[in-house]
Amino acid sequence: MLSTFVAMISMETLYSIFLRYPSVCTDSRKLRAGDLFFALKGENFNGNRFAAQAINEGAAYAIIDESPETPNDRFIQVNDVLKTLQELAGYHRLRFSIPFIAITGSNGKTTTKELIHAVLSSTYRTYTTEGNLNNHVGIPLTILKIKPDAEMAVIEMGANHLREIAGYCEYTRPTHGMITNCGKAHLEGFGSIEGVRKGKGELYDWLRANGGTAFVMWDYDYLRDMSKGIPEIVSYGTSDASVTGIADGAGPFLRVLLTHGVHNHSIQTQLTGRYNLPNVLAAVTIGNYFNTDPAKIKKAIEEYKPSNSRSQIMEWGSNTVVLDAYNANPSSMKLAIENFATITSGDKVLVLGAMAELGAGSVQEHEEILQEIAAYPWKEVLLVGGDFLKIKHNYRSFHTAEEAGNWLKSRHFANTHFLVKGSRSMGMEKALML
Repeated sequence: MLSTFVAMISMETLYSIFLRYPSVCTDSRKLRAGDLFFALKGENFNGNRFAAQAINEGAAYAIIDESPETPNDRFIQVNDVLKTLQELAGYHRLRFSIPFIAITGSNGKTTTKELIHAVLSSTYRTYTTEGNLNNHVGIPLTILKIKPDAEMAVIEMGANHLREIAGYCEYTRPTHGMITNCGKAHLEGFGSIEGVRKGKGELYDWLRANGGTAFVMWDYDYLRDMSKGIPEIVSYGTSDASVTGIADGAGPFLRVLLTHGVHNHSIQTQLTGRYNLPNVLAAVTIGNYFNTDPAKIKKAIEEYKPSNSRSQIMEWGSNTVVLDAYNANPSSMKLAIENFATITSGDKVLVLGAMAELGAGSVQEHEEILQEIAAYPWKEVLLVGGDFLKIKHNYRSFHTAEEAGNWLKSRHFANTHFLVKGSRSMGMEKALML
């Protein structure tokens, strides 16, 4: 029989335990002594099966939602472990009166989040989402890592269906927020571009209903319309906004010239692609809004270097690689191809993997990417996997990134530029054995 403690625990009691043991773990393989182990369940795993092991390996308590074979007074049984994790995060969130800045969008949200974190961290003790842990598990874990010394929190929110962002807002309770853009991403879940806007717009709905502030990319008419009614709107863009800037020059790295709202100067980034201009302007705008010294804003952005296969420029022998293989959707793929086409020196090779989660219109979206490719001259075009295999075309076709990599290796390219991009499931970095 379970102990009375296990059966009767309240959120207040659980939170008092969390304050004594403020390190939360959901993966028993990464457990450290003193952690609170939350036994999450999914389609292919059940953390309840590892609860006893977690206790034996030093967990302070294990939060479970299935009756254990052997009772232990360090088991805490709840109705739903995931819901309890989220409620605990919400309980913790209420202890803070600092700005909570939520970021969502179809493209660029992780890069934007990293830039904003870099800028705000130059002046404030800022906590943010690690990597892209931006889902129903990652967001509560991010909130629970925020310490009492926090002065700012920047929370990234990903979504692939309606009501997802709304659910995150219930326990994140953002005071400020931004939508980077609404493009053709996760169409399988959202159904259409209108569905994407409705889903991402749930962040605006929260801000509108709760007296929040929205940072809005003013170049995008649809974001102007979506943001109407929010008490405070701070605009940024290339013109007619509180903070404006333009992409300056044509080098491999984006250079931004600020033209209004901040002391006029240029920012030389380590980001590739003019499509990163809105991301930089967002970071400048938020830094400026929170009274960050313009010199610190400039320094933070210029020192930020992308990683994790996000718009990285890398050397591969005598070749130059634009590695943007973390994810792909029709909007980001089109922008990447357009930007890559502007390179004027040397041969250019496209190595593109298929795009995922596009639903019934997936083949058509891939056909439109082929039309985009055909608009420019290339030394070679390699298309890998997925719905690219279902379409007749005159480019080189491969089932896997490894197959494409073997072909590339056999050709001994030199002094060539490569764009490597595709959905995460394609593992396109393997094409260049990176």
